[in-house]
Amino acid sequence: MASWGEARDSRLIGQRIPRLSGADKVTGKAKYTFDVNQPGMLYGRILGSPVTHAEITAINLSEAEALPGVKAAIPLIEPGKRVRYQGQEIAAVAAETDDIAKDAIRLIRFDYEELPYVVDVEEAMTEDAPQLHEDRPGNQSKPGIDERGDIEAGFAEAAKVVEATYHAPVQTHVSLETHGHVAAWDGDNLTVWASTQAVFGTRRDLAQHFNLPEDKVRVITEHMGGGFGSKFGPGVEGRAAAELARKAEAPVKLMVTRKDEHLVSGNRPSMTQHVRAGATKDGRLIAYDLRGYGTGGISGGAGFTGPYVYHVPNVRTEKFAVSINAGNARAMRAPGHPQGAFGMDSLMDELAEQLGMDALEFRRINSDSQPRRNEIRQTEYTLGAREIGWHRRNKVPGAGRGVKKRGIGMGCGQWGGGGGKGTQARVTIHADGTVEAVTGTQDLGTGIRTVIAIIVAEELGLRPQDITVKIGDSAPGLASGGSGGSQTIGSVTPVIKTAAIAAKQKLFEHIAPQWGVEPEALRAASGKLYLASDRTKTISWKEATGHLGMETISEGGYWDEELRIGDVAGVQFAEVEVDTETGVVKPIKIVAVQDCGMVVNRLTTESQINGGVIMGLSYALLEDRVMDAQTGKMINPNMSDYKVAGTMEIPEIKAIALDTGRKVTGIGEPPTIPTAGAIANAVYNAIGVRIRELPITPDKVLSALAEKGKA
Repeated sequence: MASWGEARDSRLIGQRIPRLSGADKVTGKAKYTFDVNQPGMLYGRILGSPVTHAEITAINLSEAEALPGVKAAIPLIEPGKRVRYQGQEIAAVAAETDDIAKDAIRLIRFDYEELPYVVDVEEAMTEDAPQLHEDRPGNQSKPGIDERGDIEAGFAEAAKVVEATYHAPVQTHVSLETHGHVAAWDGDNLTVWASTQAVFGTRRDLAQHFNLPEDKVRVITEHMGGGFGSKFGPGVEGRAAAELARKAEAPVKLMVTRKDEHLVSGNRPSMTQHVRAGATKDGRLIAYDLRGYGTGGISGGAGFTGPYVYHVPNVRTEKFAVSINAGNARAMRAPGHPQGAFGMDSLMDELAEQLGMDALEFRRINSDSQPRRNEIRQTEYTLGAREIGWHRRNKVPGAGRGVKKRGIGMGCGQWGGGGGKGTQARVTIHADGTVEAVTGTQDLGTGIRTVIAIIVAEELGLRPQDITVKIGDSAPGLASGGSGGSQTIGSVTPVIKTAAIAAKQKLFEHIAPQWGVEPEALRAASGKLYLASDRTKTISWKEATGHLGMETISEGGYWDEELRIGDVAGVQFAEVEVDTETGVVKPIKIVAVQDCGMVVNRLTTESQINGGVIMGLSYALLEDRVMDAQTGKMINPNMSDYKVAGTMEIPEIKAIALDTGRKVTGIGEPPTIPTAGAIANAVYNAIGVRIRELPITPDKVLSALAEKGKA
């Protein structure tokens, strides 16, 4: 059985290793889908519905097709079908230039019968609201009910009870690179350059759509500009690009516009939870009763966690999704967890205050029931509290003089990220000393390319830059799963590790007879092979591989479950400054202590933590999809009015990547979970007014302060 070995014996694992792709990215050599250009390439555009809810009665593409420079036009919906939200795809064109394509979609004519719509969640739940689904009555899903223990007995035992409503809005996907594909046909062979989180999933979907064997479809993702859960398949835009390319008999590039990215590329569902919870006088959570809902637009998927992290023996929850005329939900970095964490951590602070307890001590008492996670979280509490200076926290929320007031808060999260079977990989050693590591996984920008090089180099005694890593291409046929759920490192690295071990063993078998020893007597380090019993007897790596002659060593690996672990804990502390005259909340510092299992590359791990915190901060203070109930449309589908955190909004972030064992785990999602709760609690500690609705914008702060003044 394979093992990562002891940390003290590692040369590379756990160190800060620059990304192999770093130079290519900063110089522009790295090719994203947007950068791919093929000879004779056409430009695709999609016409999205300008109306919110309608039955399409006719589509006429003739004027668009007649425009000079237009090479293909296709419908994306059949007459008789309904469009159910603004932006839903109606038709697509391919033209010689992007400007011609934009002109062409304005020439597409379609007739429709407009239908009633609803975009307000509360209105959608009323009896006389427009019905969005023909197959079932009402706009609400069947509620999911969970009951454990005796809820009434729990409340009877409680010394203090808090009742509150927490709300988080819909958050749309804003990947830096919008969804898009370049598609080209060669006879019956389709090649697609895709901005995707699932190279092989996209290949499978396209093969099924065009009724092709999978080996007739090649998907390439050299680099991509973010996905966060929204890019697992080709989608309408990918299939449209391929259909246009086949019809036009020319390559087609189709990138979704920024506006349509907001409307059709998925979102994190909203959350509204009415919760009542009680704790005993000694600080134990004893009862938790929740009724909650959210909207994922026209789709389902509006789930959220609750109760979250903390152990409660007596629980009753009822959760359901509400459909409205808006774009679909899609996975977004830790689906359901940031919403649940915000509500739960706000509640924890409110209960602690009612009990007259310190919020950190209250959490220590009620931490995880899972032993490993509880032990780690207790350590994280200590590290984070020391780093933020928890002792400086206002003992009385809102205390202090001056217009600008500071406060400190905290929040917690948990995640899986253990990976799974299905990845295939090979490590190849050539006679000239070069080494290749090949697998089909994609790099979302998280650094898996560099991680693979580190693991192979560690095993073979080489440098990461000595390893040629080939990923993001289905052509070699070495399948890998999609990059979601923080599963990539746990799925890929065990297979890479075991492949590297197998390749090294084969090389040792070539060299050992020449030295009259068994292969087990050999070691590899510092670009050499040597005898374990006599380090003076060495041979350089290149000399050793030269003995292969005309042979090449190429070994596959296997997924060893013992090399990975799931179920990680994270804790964050935030310090903010609130201007009580303007209502502006300015984060000062965020400390993120994250259980990372075995850290492979500390540099990219810390980068992942930073990115998760920034996304959580943006969720807490800025992002909010605004729908107009009168028109059924999104008011702010752009980067001017839909605010995301930029350079000026990002505070000092202290990322503490906590090594908790010699097994790998994913870290893409966990760091974004606790941030909103930590910031919300810090705001309360600063001004003494609880804001239970995200994002915490200046108008909400000022309104809350005004209400406090009236009280």
